[in-house]
Amino acid sequence: MPSSSSVQQARHALGQRLREIRKDSGLTARALAALAGWHESKCSRVEHDRTLPSDADIRSWAMHCGVQEQAADLIATARNIDGMYVEWRRTERAGLKAVQEAALPLFERTHRFRMYQSWVIPGLLQTAAYTTAVLNTIVSLRQTPDDVAEAVAVRMERQHILRSGDHRFAVLVEEWVLHTMIGGAGVMAGQLGHLISVASLPSVSVGVIPMGAPRGSGWPVESFTMYDDAQVNVELVSAHLTITQPREIRDYAASFNELSAIALYGAPARSLITAAIGALG
Repeated sequence: MPSSSSVQQARHALGQRLREIRKDSGLTARALAALAGWHESKCSRVEHDRTLPSDADIRSWAMHCGVQEQAADLIATARNIDGMYVEWRRTERAGLKAVQEAALPLFERTHRFRMYQSWVIPGLLQTAAYTTAVLNTIVSLRQTPDDVAEAVAVRMERQHILRSGDHRFAVLVEEWVLHTMIGGAGVMAGQLGHLISVASLPSVSVGVIPMGAPRGSGWPVESFTMYDDAQVNVELVSAHLTITQPREIRDYAASFNELSAIALYGAPARSLITAAIGALG
């Protein structure tokens, strides 16, 4: 399953493409660097994905190699790579409310959501108390601005899409998520009860992957959300990864299908959630 390695793979592919362009032009790396006014090692760093070229670098590369018509496409490719991997500290610099608000257009335009969570209950299915506990932890760990109350309000408002518009939600959670204590027993009891309630909505399907089940090809992986077949957002410890390459999106779709095949739904899923509530004591 691709994760942050996807960024490295994309950078490698861009470097190889630029290398092929240079070689097709008949220029050596040293000659291209001399024409562009760069240090002689720069071409090697770009071609071996140690340096991501700037827009100006790419324009110069294309001009001196005689392929100016490819510059725009190459620049778009490089910009997409630069935007794939974004550190949480960077996105949360302006506060958690801004992060929640920034996601709203993507949620509104998506028709089919596929969510897999191996960490916590998905945000669209969280209670205010559970979200508060999650975001308070983020503030503590990452030293982000403390606007938790405002961020929680935005997330709760966003949940209206569960009951409006042409949206469908397929949600998978690992059973251990139901037993991961977030915010204390009272918060967890309320959250698990809410999960049962939300699972009854016509637009929502909730599957629970039971502990102890043979995994087959449905291995536990990083938490991710698929937005139609256009984009996948992946949650890493230190960063947020956006996947837009069709091949990689298909990889995540295949993983979701494998995980779906070993999940329990309906009454069996409710039984696992109810058992988790009972275990709270």
